[in-house]
Amino acid sequence: MTDPRVVIRRPILTEKSMRGTEAGRYTFEVTAAANKPAIKDAVQRLFNVRVMKVNTITIHGRQRRRGQHYIHTSGFKKAVVTLAPGQKIDLETLT
Repeated sequence: MTDPRVVIRRPILTEKSMRGTEAGRYTFEVTAAANKPAIKDAVQRLFNVRVMKVNTITIHGRQRRRGQHYIHTSGFKKAVVTLAPGQKIDLETLT
């Protein structure tokens, strides 16, 4: 078993992700090597909730300009976790 704090880096707290919390969907930034069963296990162990579904997406880095130079920003992996009905995570205590 891996440590759940290694799999889940941080919650993503944007306006769009906060709209999902009303429907039981929470968004987290996860490590790039994490798969869906590992994410599900980590969320269940960290927050003591039951996870019904996990959706993942890899956000690729973008090319940006700094003066006359181009740099490449790093990408990350995002997971949208759907909880069982009636379950809730209090994200305000995490930050």
